[in-house]
Amino acid sequence: MLLGLLFIFIPLIVGYFISIKTPHILSKINKICSYTVLFILFLMGLSIAGMENLGGNLKQIIIVATCFFISMGIFNVLALPLVDIKFPLQVEGRKNKLPLLEMASESVRLVFVVALGVGIGLLLPGYWSWVHTASEWTLFGLLFLIGIQLRNSGLTLREIIINKHGLIIAGVVIITSWLGGIVSALLLGLPISQGLAMASGFGWYSLSGILITESYGPLYGSASLIVELLRELMALIFIPLLIKSRPCTAIGYAGATAMDFTLPIIQQTGGIRCVPVAIVSGFILSLLVPVLILSFAGLGM
Repeated sequence: MLLGLLFIFIPLIVGYFISIKTPHILSKINKICSYTVLFILFLMGLSIAGMENLGGNLKQIIIVATCFFISMGIFNVLALPLVDIKFPLQVEGRKNKLPLLEMASESVRLVFVVALGVGIGLLLPGYWSWVHTASEWTLFGLLFLIGIQLRNSGLTLREIIINKHGLIIAGVVIITSWLGGIVSALLLGLPISQGLAMASGFGWYSLSGILITESYGPLYGSASLIVELLRELMALIFIPLLIKSRPCTAIGYAGATAMDFTLPIIQQTGGIRCVPVAIVSGFILSLLVPVLILSFAGLGM
């Protein structure tokens, strides 16, 4: 199992050591990465369609997703306001002008891709024995691309270390998410390591869903996708409402998406002071998502 875990880590590590200075090449890599995510999510949909007793499994997916979403959300929301009290962050009062529905369309598109895979898998059963192997090899390629993206995100180690707010927010999100994952594992009768793995998505729904599917099967991968998708959608609602009075809470709840997807709304509603905090927090969480999920999955306890 440890050799298999190392084999999965290798593409991520190799990609992280590749430094690219040309914006055009980075743009191409970002597009390829996006298309790769869509393809793997489509394969996930095919895997869901191939599950035995699909109706019963859908009910179980909803139960698992609801339990993890509520448990992690409660711990996150209870702890993050303490960061605002202990380490207040000044923000600029600005009115949000970003179309939230337009921002949420990307999430809807990914859900549609999974649903499309499920639909095709149900219409054409028995043709998808190659899906698991294809998912594994495509995942290796995706982790390689993600490694390149993280290395070339523009953040230096010094910029990360000196940003106190970003480090603290990321740490609180990690610990409180794990607490929620442990509670959910106990309630659902799952191994603690699996609960910790599923709690380590931190809002990166596409990657966490893919990695959990590879580690624990499409049922739990689908639940993980739903949990992190709901987190991002809730962040789109909470950020404009909370960022003026509780900026650390708003940024922290956005999780890994604070460095990319939800960054525009953080900047628009909180001002420029929130940007470096959001980028550092989101970067740390993004970097740790594949590392933690794969590590906990490798424990197998």
